[in-house]
Amino acid sequence: MSEARDYIHQWLEQLRTERRYSAHTISAYAHDMQHLRELYPEQALEHVSNVQIRMAIARLHAQDFSPRSLARILSTWRNFYKWLASQLDLPVNPAQDVRSPKVPRSLPKALSTDQTMALLDNSQQVSDGGAIALRDQAMFELLYSSGLRLSELVGLDVSYRKEGDYVSQGWLNMAEMELTVVGKGGKTRIAPLGDKAAQAIQAWLLKRHLLLKPGTDMDSQQALFLGERGGRISPRVVQLQLKKMGQKTNVPAQLHPHVLRHSFASHLLQSSQDLRAVQELLGHANISTTQIYTRLDFQHLAKVYDQAHPRAKKKS
Repeated sequence: MSEARDYIHQWLEQLRTERRYSAHTISAYAHDMQHLRELYPEQALEHVSNVQIRMAIARLHAQDFSPRSLARILSTWRNFYKWLASQLDLPVNPAQDVRSPKVPRSLPKALSTDQTMALLDNSQQVSDGGAIALRDQAMFELLYSSGLRLSELVGLDVSYRKEGDYVSQGWLNMAEMELTVVGKGGKTRIAPLGDKAAQAIQAWLLKRHLLLKPGTDMDSQQALFLGERGGRISPRVVQLQLKKMGQKTNVPAQLHPHVLRHSFASHLLQSSQDLRAVQELLGHANISTTQIYTRLDFQHLAKVYDQAHPRAKKKS
């Protein structure tokens, strides 16, 4: 129904412009809403009932959607109907009290300190000094140095700029050794820039012009990291380049950018034991999200205990 598409489009546009959600998040929300439209193609969205939402989740569950996926989809629907209720004065949010299957809480995967150093040092050693290699080294150092999300990394500009319709969504400040990033929910935070990351970025900036094509748009001109075609680098390229480097380094893990964010948090917590500081640096709205790293830290401590304590060692 065209009316349904219009409501969804209006909501997504509001999230993009007013809430400053990333393109990745907007795309995920659009995909989640498509499930609802496909399940009730002839039903006006404002007339979907609580029972129908429950049935929709049950049908998706029967199609082998994971509990985590169902929880995310249901969260999207709740947020959409919260917005729609404000637009149409709906009496209730039909998705509000619907429960999704329980999601098992898994620990984030993090590299050890030695593995992280090996990865970053190897990236530097195998570099041929070309623009692509220097770009990749700067990206990897920055992911670990500042604990950035992938969307935050690719959204960085070389400096703040506001011109016409263009407004920077994240930018580098080398003078202050910091970054300004816009995270989930359009929340802005300041992230520190480590020495190693700063050195890698400076080396990349000397070669950045080799990838920048003449006559490119403002977004490409401002982007800190560029793809081979001269535009802002895509999240997929970052993922692939990091995976390749992980394979070269023999890192025993499925390496993706979020692993470096997890490693940043885990290593910082092990050293400082300051949960609030780690929460601020990660940009978590709730400390309960950060607290999962205390369980990861306990795993590390338990391993040390098992290896070192005379009464903990297992007899061979």
